[in-house]
Formats: sequence, C-alpha cells, structure tokens
Amino acid sequence: MCRNITTLRGLDPPATDEEITAAALQFVRKVTGVTKVSDATREPVEQAVQEISGIVTRLLESLPERRQPPKSVPPLRRPEVQARIAQRIKEREEHERMHELGIAHTH
Repeated sequence: MCRNITTLRGLDPPATDEEITAAALQFVRKVTGVTKVSDATREPVEQAVQEISGIVTRLLESLPERRQPPKSVPPLRRPEVQARIAQRIKEREEHERMHELGIAHTH
C-alpha cells in the first residue's frame, strides 16, 4: 500500500508513540491525498491521526508476539533520519530565537 508505513509489530523495544503517530500520519496522507497539512486540513487530519494512533496502539497491544522481527527498521530508528530530525529541530529553535530577539531573517 504505502512504502512509508513500516511494520511496527514485533519491534524490540516495542513501537513508540512517536512511531505509531508517524505511521498514522502517513496512512492519513495516503488515503486523503493531503501531502502537506494546511490550516484548512489541520483539524480533520490531526483528529484522524489521533484516532488511528489509538486504534493501532490497542491493536499492537492485543496481538500475540511475532515469531520473527520485522524485515525493515522503522524510519524513526534509522540514524540518518534521526540526524535529519535533530537538524530540523535545531533550525526551528534558531528561527524561533530570532523572532524572540527581533533579529531580521528570511522565511
């Protein structure tokens, strides 16, 4: 279905809330065709992601253990993805700091 959604059942350690939410967001994006959340789509997308995350969490908790681990590593556990996320967070914090200090910058 969607190559960006990875198997979360059977991970060691178990899937985190962040991984479940990321998978739910990818699912919502896929089925709706919303590639970028806007002001017009934010509320329904966030509501759907929250509901789907809850469903997936309960589903993963109720399934028996897997006999074999998943074949692929979820993106949020890959070092290159973690580095990109850390860089984006750093850039966002620097940008917000510029706003706080009233420093001119570009958007």
